Amino acid sequence: MSRRSGILEFAVLGLLRESPMHGYELRKRLNTSLGVFRAFSYGTLYPCLKTLVASGWLTEEPGSTSQDALAAPLSGRRAKIVYRLTAEGKEHFEDLLSQTGPDAYEDEHFAARFAFFGQTSRDVRMRVLEGRRSRLEERLEKMRLSLARTRERLDGYTLELQRHGMESVEREVRWLNELIESERSGQPRQRSDAAAPEDRPQPTTGKPGGLPRHGGDPLPDTPDDTAN
Repeated sequence: MSRRSGILEFAVLGLLRESPMHGYELRKRLNTSLGVFRAFSYGTLYPCLKTLVASGWLTEEPGSTSQDALAAPLSGRRAKIVYRLTAEGKEHFEDLLSQTGPDAYEDEHFAARFAFFGQTSRDVRMRVLEGRRSRLEERLEKMRLSLARTRERLDGYTLELQRHGMESVEREVRWLNELIESERSGQPRQRSDAAAPEDRPQPTTGKPGGLPRHGGDPLPDTPDDTAN
């Protein structure tokens, strides 16, 4: 299993733990709630769902709303399939939530793990946050050493890109410090509704410039009738 497919399976299980959904609802939630999946298509989601069903972690059920019931006779299309987490799927997801190894705090996986911190125990949250901070501090030190060695050979634009990358990592480290302190004190962080999404610290990538990969415009509200 590739790392990205593993992250997708984790996110699907986490969303379905909250409530059963059909494919379009899942895709929308993955795009709007978990920006790391903003570019994926239903063609990527469908094989993932089939794999989870085959593993016994999900079940497929026909849509139960009156709209779904009328879909087939009126349009000639199949009614939407609703995906529901099984008891084994819930147990598997809880096992994934308890893991605190390096995959839990690498760039893309950390974003997905963080999105489900509300379902994660405090001690696991602490280990993941501290692991993420340690990884970024190592990355920041390497970036500083690299910049010190090469700055005389860089043109102005490349130098600014390197500085931007360092600032992005520094912002995330400060954000992590605040989260860790909140966890230690047992006081939840206060949400600031006045802060624009682009002003909030975002997990960085390992790519030059460390540009945030979260966010993305919500999908339109018109359902894709071709999706189950």
